[in-house]
Amino acid sequence: MTEEERSALQERIGKPRVAVAKVLRARMVLKADADGPGWSDPNIGEAFEVGLSTVQRLRQRLVEEGLEAAVSRRPRAHQRVPKLDGEKEARRIVSACSSPPEGRARWTS
Repeated sequence: MTEEERSALQERIGKPRVAVAKVLRARMVLKADADGPGWSDPNIGEAFEVGLSTVQRLRQRLVEEGLEAAVSRRPRAHQRVPKLDGEKEARRIVSACSSPPEGRARWTS
């Protein structure tokens, strides 16, 4: 890792409003640096209380995609599709807020 990359990670760790997950991954990358501490994967996993496969995936992303990709969270692959669109949701709310059916004291689930 270059000195610029190391200082960028150190700076990111020191910022007050950085996501905890980003700080954790940045610290793991710094510990894995061959020119720095050069910790092994099991040592990093134990120190940061993550699985060995997490450390291995982090190293792989660092090599294949670069520093920023390794530290940042990947975008979700699958977005949840809403079951109701706005019109159906509005109809359901109107139905739930209306009077219960005849012969019933309240709406049931």
